[in-house]
Amino acid sequence: MDESVERKERIVVGVDGSEASIKALEWAAAQARRTGARVEAVQAWEVPAMYGSGTMVLPHGEEFEAGVRKSLESSISRALGDRRDVEVEAHTVSGHAAKVLIDMAEGADLLVVGSRGHGGFVGALVGSVSHYCVSHAECPVVVVRRRGATG
Repeated sequence: MDESVERKERIVVGVDGSEASIKALEWAAAQARRTGARVEAVQAWEVPAMYGSGTMVLPHGEEFEAGVRKSLESSISRALGDRRDVEVEAHTVSGHAAKVLIDMAEGADLLVVGSRGHGGFVGALVGSVSHYCVSHAECPVVVVRRRGATG
């Protein structure tokens, strides 16, 4: 490895299209601007065990992944707007969100998640994915709450 090349900090962000995850991505981008880090936006996906009626043909994983990729790109656009002064890599990964984020954050400098995503229930302060990340990540974890969230 060339030691003259400085290692760039990595900030991994969990994204699911929810307002909380958009706020987490906005926060991570602001932090990256301050530190010169690169951002890795990660959206996990799983083909649902139950999809439609029993007579429907279950779509292939590629179809779900294409939809997830579109959702992730939209989330990045919403979070960054016209500002493209931060390096953002988009990753869609098959698997359970909490496990995917822990795996993707291996060796990262920071993991950022929203307090509640689409999997949360009304009134929850910290959702199951963010709680799992706080409990299991080997790097520091920031949990970003939506403005106006009332625990």
